[in-house]
Amino acid sequence: MFPNRVEPIEKIRFDEQAVATATLQDLEPALWERFATLRTRDAAEDLLQKLGMARPDEDGVLRPTVAGVLLGMREPQRFLPNAYIQAVAYRGLTIRPDDSSLYQRDAHDITGPLDEQIMAAMDFVRKNMFVMARKGLGREDVPQYDLIAVFEAVANAVAHRDYSMYGAKIRLRMFDDRLELYSPGALPNTLTVESLPYRQFARNETITSLLARCPVRSRIPELLAHRTHIMDKRGEGVPLILSRSEQLSGRQPPYRLLDDAELVLTIYAAGAEEGLSRPRAV
Repeated sequence: MFPNRVEPIEKIRFDEQAVATATLQDLEPALWERFATLRTRDAAEDLLQKLGMARPDEDGVLRPTVAGVLLGMREPQRFLPNAYIQAVAYRGLTIRPDDSSLYQRDAHDITGPLDEQIMAAMDFVRKNMFVMARKGLGREDVPQYDLIAVFEAVANAVAHRDYSMYGAKIRLRMFDDRLELYSPGALPNTLTVESLPYRQFARNETITSLLARCPVRSRIPELLAHRTHIMDKRGEGVPLILSRSEQLSGRQPPYRLLDDAELVLTIYAAGAEEGLSRPRAV
């Protein structure tokens, strides 16, 4: 006799899950209506479900999903308090454990919808980045970081982090010689840090899809010239991060897993090993 057939269980990604404490009234029309097209004729509830921003809960009540909260609310931290970027710019090369606040040049908890978090993080990096003066036949100003590479890194961290990890946030740290980006979550399936430049993955497919519809709104000219929308589905992000950063600093940025729970990217600053003259702020 053949064994009874077992029907596959529908797997719902975390960003597609309904948020039990949120209601559709918590979503702001100005934020979710931007994902509609000129041809959209769906009622609001139907459109939100098609976008993956709403889903019926176990009782059949239509509620915002995790993706809906993160991109359809001005304050998604009301329901997902760990969904923000903690950005700190330090003086020197290390964090001083005795009183780190004395050694911070700038610090900001970046909140809001995910697309606005990405743009605000880029403003933070540009504000706290230095321009190095390279001495030679003439003065040559060299930025510490390739802002396109940093943009790709921040967008990837926001799009692919594990939002189910309670108390874990994205951490952006700037030192005099490097930038560090900590993204919560281990690598999924068989993906390894070595295979990141060659393989695509999307932990949060709905979030990634919505970010691909979000235009780049920035005061940074390089970003406006680089791409019209935040996410790119061609999987070019990691190769761009590696190649552009190495071209500027001479060192390829390493990825590493921290305690199998956090993906860490280190982007080295230009001139960190060349002894260039004292940096000046952008």
